[in-house]
Amino acid sequence: MTKKERVELLLELMDKTYPEVKCSLNYSNPLEMLIATQLSAQCTDARVNIVTEELFKRYRSAQDFADADILELQEYIRSAGFYKNKSKNIIACCKRLVEVYGGEVPDTMDDLLTLAGTGRKTANLVLGDIFGQPAVVVDTHCIRLSNRIGLTTSKDPEKIEFELKKIIPPGRQLKLCHQFVYHGRAVCGARSPKCSECTIRPACKMVGVDKSK
Repeated sequence: MTKKERVELLLELMDKTYPEVKCSLNYSNPLEMLIATQLSAQCTDARVNIVTEELFKRYRSAQDFADADILELQEYIRSAGFYKNKSKNIIACCKRLVEVYGGEVPDTMDDLLTLAGTGRKTANLVLGDIFGQPAVVVDTHCIRLSNRIGLTTSKDPEKIEFELKKIIPPGRQLKLCHQFVYHGRAVCGARSPKCSECTIRPACKMVGVDKSK
């Protein structure tokens, strides 16, 4: 099976299994998406959603976050982990949003990457889910599944991003990344993949291989 054929089959099987997918973070505007994604680093989306329920009631705008008392902000996000560094980045990020972008979240990769705490993963999620742009969000699920399936052999997130952009149609990139998350959580786990239950098995190069090794 060529890589192109593998991609076509994968997209077909993913759409049958997960026809409707979305980001699992809760947000109601671009700023909330940006902050929630920053908080999700080394933290589960479920925990982030618990944290942001109260956080977004207290801080409603970029100006609110920019003016935040760092110790108070730390208490709001403490359970998300790495709260000292995350609170510092959130305040610095929102100060730049206020000073440079009028309090609004920018819609280009170059601009987003100038914001503290914002890497390519976060930027791509914002660009895709908020602004509807083609975007490859390379998280742990994307890295694991794209390697197992046979779409890449790299472990480097940026290399994977650009490799997937070359072979996944622009209009399907973000949806596939969300499908990777759904499938990674439900079936293709890091330690104990449920291969016998896998609906995308025909597209996987790892059929017959012990994935626990």
